[in-house]
Amino acid sequence: MAVTIHQLRQLKQQGRPISVLTAWDFALATLLDQAGVDVVLVGDSLAMVALGYPTTLALTLEEMLYHAQAVTRGVKHALVVCDLPFLSYQESPQQALRSAGTLLQSAGVAAVKLEGGYPDMVITVHYLVERGIPVMGHVGLTPQSVHQFSGYRRQGTSDQDADRILQEAIALEEAGAFAIVLEHIPATLASKITNTLTIPTIGIGAGAACDGQVLVTADMLGLSDWQPPFAKSYANLRQSITAAVQDFCEDVRSQKFPQ
Repeated sequence: MAVTIHQLRQLKQQGRPISVLTAWDFALATLLDQAGVDVVLVGDSLAMVALGYPTTLALTLEEMLYHAQAVTRGVKHALVVCDLPFLSYQESPQQALRSAGTLLQSAGVAAVKLEGGYPDMVITVHYLVERGIPVMGHVGLTPQSVHQFSGYRRQGTSDQDADRILQEAIALEEAGAFAIVLEHIPATLASKITNTLTIPTIGIGAGAACDGQVLVTADMLGLSDWQPPFAKSYANLRQSITAAVQDFCEDVRSQKFPQ
């Protein structure tokens, strides 16, 4: 049975944490789905982990669509949410509608995620939701604003910033967002937001009080050559793959393979 937006809200009410991981191709999406993850996020982090860009900013809507199509082909159970890439939604609510509509129609994702909770973005979220497009919000550290933040620094550490992030989260819920990602903020702030909202919060570097947790799968599997301090590796596939390739090369050169 496929996971739905309504079920995510029920999980929050039941106190059962929500698991979220990112995917960028068919093979990975299939494995995540079969392993039982609740939400598969086609995150714009694929710009860095799959395409080699230095930040998420260079990713285009066309590239995101290509990867989202591959992911949805592999998912049968999880809810698939797709990031709207940089400059595909900030111009106007109408631009956001066109971009989100493309991802829902041509890739078959169930919802989109966009960053920011400032007034213009709240208007955009409301505009999309009124037109039948489910939206996940994202506040705290928003990677598409990396240059504005002068790097991937923790957000909400001052009372003023903490209150701003709380108010943004409340405004996004009121605009109709069905869930909100809380990234790299103090655990106390994330707990306060989680207890204030009726919609689920998904934490990444935001402590254990959130209704769910998300990781970039490349970090989780130990594929990244660098990962943020709040990530956890459950495997070291970078080392395992390197060793396997080295063994293959040695067998070929010594004519042990094929036999």
